[in-house]
Amino acid sequence: MLIITLQRSKCIGCNYCQEIAPEQYRMSKKDGKAILLNSRDRKGFHTVKLTDASLIESNLKAAEACPSKIIKVKLQ
Repeated sequence: MLIITLQRSKCIGCNYCQEIAPEQYRMSKKDGKAILLNSRDRKGFHTVKLTDASLIESNLKAAEACPSKIIKVKLQ
């Protein structure tokens, strides 16, 4: 299982996550910040659990590319 967490309030809107992993991220037209698709918001931390192993590499690259370091990816 793959657990992805995005701290959306600290997003600077650089768009790297969407470019690297478009199946998981979108940029909000309202405020220009990243949206983690199908996630749950808990106190500003948006989290999603995935079972698709093919998404691991792209999400790890998105987390690494994020200049704000607000994306965390855990494997369980």
